Amino acid sequence: MKSIENEENTIKPEQSKLSRFCTIFKLIKFSHTIFSFPFAVMSAFIAAGGMPEIRQLLLIIGALVMARSCAMSFNRLVDAKYDIHNPRTAYRIQLQNNIGKMNLWFFTILCTILFVVCAGMLNRLSLLISPLALLIIFGYSYTKRFTNFSHLVLGLSLSLSPIGAWIGVTGSVAAAPFVLAFAVLLWTAGFDIIYACQDLQHDIKTKLHSIPKMMGIKNSLILSSVLHFLVVVTLFLFMYFTNLKYVYFGGVVFVGMMLIYEHSLIKPHDLSKINLAFFTVNGIISMILMVATIVDIFIFL
Repeated sequence: MKSIENEENTIKPEQSKLSRFCTIFKLIKFSHTIFSFPFAVMSAFIAAGGMPEIRQLLLIIGALVMARSCAMSFNRLVDAKYDIHNPRTAYRIQLQNNIGKMNLWFFTILCTILFVVCAGMLNRLSLLISPLALLIIFGYSYTKRFTNFSHLVLGLSLSLSPIGAWIGVTGSVAAAPFVLAFAVLLWTAGFDIIYACQDLQHDIKTKLHSIPKMMGIKNSLILSSVLHFLVVVTLFLFMYFTNLKYVYFGGVVFVGMMLIYEHSLIKPHDLSKINLAFFTVNGIISMILMVATIVDIFIFL
């Protein structure tokens, strides 16, 4: 079965340093940053009550990009023995060979250091919690080896973005970013369960764990729908903890409609539209909600 992970990734052995660098971004699917980036930005704007300081915003984005990059490159390294046996992900091994294992480890360590540096330049609290964030995002890569609930851990990893952004702006903790983080956790777990359905046979053969393996595809899709229903409820609840009003409300309504559309694309007997449901629809959801939030802030500020 084809998927976005199966994209053409044929690279000549003779590569320049720039070419290797670009290959790393293909390997870690840098475009998927769109899933967490908008929630960090909207959280920063809410925390600031308007436009955050440019310095703060750039450091928050830098920290987010570095955290995701080091987490994904680490995942590719430690999952190589599984990826090579999965038709959907086998191409990753070719990319790793072209990049060089040592180069990929260097990239991972460099991004880790830069993440901590960005966090430290924001404020003391951001620096203090950065090791915990690293523990969670690195730990995710091992979860499929022993638990069916790796999807929730992935959701937890992405949910750190609004919390981290809030702390980056305010230097303190509040309830609001945790509510938004919970919505991100549910949303991510929901679409990752859908995405994992295409790896069911591979998970069975390699003895990896997942909700589709535990529950079957039909029940997994039902669970994903329930999680996404709770996402909409949580996003509406988020208004209680903030000053967000009508534009944001409209954005959440749109999110609900897009989630319904996403689930209409996937059937237990037909997973051919997973690419559209996974990347396109969810990318639109995160961006529209971010834009609606920022517009709402500036209109009703």
